Amino acid sequence: MKLLRRIWHEFDDRTGIASLWEWVGCHPVPPGTGWWYVFGSATLLAFIIQIVTGIALATMYVPSAAHAYNSLQYISHQALLGHFLRGLHYFGASAMVLLVGIHVMRVFLHGSYKYPRELNWLTGVVLLFLTLGMAFTGQLLRWDNVAVWSVIVGAEQAGRAPVLGKYIAHFILAGDTVGGATLTRFFAIHVFMIPAAIFAFLGAHLMLVLKHGISEPPVAGRPVDPKTYRKWYENLLEREGRPFWLDAAWRDAVFGVAMIVVLVILAVVVGAPHLAAPPDPTIMEAYPRPDWYFLWYFAVLALLPSSLETPVILFGPLLFGAILILVPIFGSKGERHPLRRPWAIGTVILIWVTIGTLCIEGERAPWSPDFNAQPLSTQVVGATSGPVYEGAILFHKKGCEFCHSIAGQGGHRGPDLTYVADRLTPAEMTIRIANGAQLMPAFGGILSSEQLNDLVSFLKTRKRPVPQGNNVQSNAVASTSH
Repeated sequence: MKLLRRIWHEFDDRTGIASLWEWVGCHPVPPGTGWWYVFGSATLLAFIIQIVTGIALATMYVPSAAHAYNSLQYISHQALLGHFLRGLHYFGASAMVLLVGIHVMRVFLHGSYKYPRELNWLTGVVLLFLTLGMAFTGQLLRWDNVAVWSVIVGAEQAGRAPVLGKYIAHFILAGDTVGGATLTRFFAIHVFMIPAAIFAFLGAHLMLVLKHGISEPPVAGRPVDPKTYRKWYENLLEREGRPFWLDAAWRDAVFGVAMIVVLVILAVVVGAPHLAAPPDPTIMEAYPRPDWYFLWYFAVLALLPSSLETPVILFGPLLFGAILILVPIFGSKGERHPLRRPWAIGTVILIWVTIGTLCIEGERAPWSPDFNAQPLSTQVVGATSGPVYEGAILFHKKGCEFCHSIAGQGGHRGPDLTYVADRLTPAEMTIRIANGAQLMPAFGGILSSEQLNDLVSFLKTRKRPVPQGNNVQSNAVASTSH
């Protein structure tokens, strides 16, 4: 024991690790810091899980266009614990995004961004965006058809920015089109650049937390006054402060262990996300739907009128970032308790309800073409031969039914054509089919004159049935006139 004490003393004398632990692990925290305070450390733990599992996966992953997909297949089906590691990495990313969102919500509701912790909030905002960036870049590394098309859509959106748009899109794709250079760039950003930035801002964030202390639970009627707050906080810690270890850290440890258990269970039971078909830009029947944490944004863009798409793509993220930056600048003092700031509660509820609703809508995705739509039934068509029947066959074969619905059958991306003959004349139908529309391709060069006539003949039959009473009345009027 004497030898071990001497070794420890000599090691501590050279490194100062004991004083560092006293500063980090034993710093006092205010009383009343309960379970709401565990989400910051849980996010850090989720990030560590991502680093560990990411390193393990990187030893088997080949970041090249020719081998990435096959290497993932090998990891998923042949490598020892490969399927488990992919699942743990995937659900760890979901946990990190979810936890950082809850942590930001807690800080906002408790007013913990107020003086003197404004920079704590701003570094946290950077960490939030870096987390989302790591989630976005990680999706392409699956290198399947869905992932590739998701990046194509993202680059197309970025390309709409004035002046710099084409340069941003070129940077995202590492060229003019998606290819091996794109995958290499995303791999470097995902594995090296973003984690390095997270480590840097995480260090700054933790240093600021230690410098200014953990914010005390808010109390109604106790506003923050920058002139007196520091002295009051120091007196509070001197009177009632508790050491972080173990008085507060045990909750972080319990919640962290529970999170790891849940992630392991999900990785074992559910496993890694399914890989779609290998990337092929010629296949248009891809469904470039992002992972759940971007599903709400995907739904926003899909539901917007086309005239508003570009303004929202350009200014939506900028506005969101500007609001987060301005929060501590214009709200650095005053009441912290949520009940004294009902607008804060309303804002959080509105955000979560909106995101939840949009995620559900994004999962349903009624605006996406239904490539599994079955041919219209004979009952709907109303004929088994002739131009009407041939037109109904073309309606399915040429993909019209993927986007348009008739009698509840088909997709919902385009207008419902169940009663299209009530609003368009045959001539207008012919022009629309031949020339296309804003979101509809032109079929003039695809269909022959006979096919176009058959398709219009079928659509001419799509009228609302005339009520029986009106038929009787019409016949009576006709008889009288004769």
